Amino acid sequence: MDSFGIGIESSCDETSVAIVKEGRELLSLKIYSQIESHAPYRGVVPELASRSHLEKINLLLEECLEEANVSWEQIKYVAVSAYPGLMGSLMIGAQLARCISLVHSLPIVLVNHLEAHLAVVGLEEELPEFPVLGVLLSGGNSSVYLYHDFGKMELIGDTMDDSLGEAFDKVSSLLDLPYPGGPPVEKEAVLYESKSVGKLPSLFPKLLKESGEEIQFSFSGLKTAVLYHVKSQTKESLDVGRVCSDFQKTAFELVIRNIRKAVKKTGIRTVICAGGVLANGSLRNELELESKRQKWKLFYPRKKIHCTDNGAMVASLGYHLWKKGYNAPLNFKVSPKRNLTNTI
Repeated sequence: MDSFGIGIESSCDETSVAIVKEGRELLSLKIYSQIESHAPYRGVVPELASRSHLEKINLLLEECLEEANVSWEQIKYVAVSAYPGLMGSLMIGAQLARCISLVHSLPIVLVNHLEAHLAVVGLEEELPEFPVLGVLLSGGNSSVYLYHDFGKMELIGDTMDDSLGEAFDKVSSLLDLPYPGGPPVEKEAVLYESKSVGKLPSLFPKLLKESGEEIQFSFSGLKTAVLYHVKSQTKESLDVGRVCSDFQKTAFELVIRNIRKAVKKTGIRTVICAGGVLANGSLRNELELESKRQKWKLFYPRKKIHCTDNGAMVASLGYHLWKKGYNAPLNFKVSPKRNLTNTI
């Protein structure tokens, strides 16, 4: 008999519910994006986020069930993002999961939101054998994991300050581009590169030149370099496209360098890259080229919607954890912390 599962995602500023079959086949995915609500503040306002989740989440569940044409009798588990994330937002998804469990006697599977980003590639192609390297690049995280198995990740590299997604948002703000910063910065960079003739020296220095073998990210210095450059220019002399292009190239060089270090350190040549920043086409191209040069096996979500926070990734990972016997008590806790473990 087929196993269907529900995935609930409410960790930050996307409300999402999905239904997945056997952890592989996506039957329905509903996402409500809160970008318009947070755009005036150029960042996520926690109170607005949790209120929006509360308003939308039940409607998304109803729409999912209708589109998937699945009865409650066919649902085997409910998976929910329990950590990390904004406490108020996580609590909304958790309450829905508890209600579903109580009414329909379904096991609750707690999902690490970060791991779900990596596991989502299983909705598009066969997941590689463990262990693999997991590279997570998002609005809140820039980190490298040794991914041993479902529910078992070991952090081997992290950011010392800001995430890459945060850096995109800040640079976009400095250049008077829209929020969130990823798409407009990439658009300006691609336009500049399509028109540029000849190669100019980078406006920004190489990041963490003295880091040695340490797997580290740091983007605060790059943000500061962009700030000083913008301040040194007049409105007429500022080349926004060049700034965006050089910012991206400088940031992505550090990403590639850290993957090289992780491969060398662990001997693992299978790499899963995920998170919101992976929607960036320039980064995808860089990763593809490097993987061919270095003969890595590279995986990342090909569908850009799978790079965002979404219920499909939660339901997919939830399936594998459910099969391993994961089942949380009804009084489970949510947390903003990353270093927790799923409850069996």
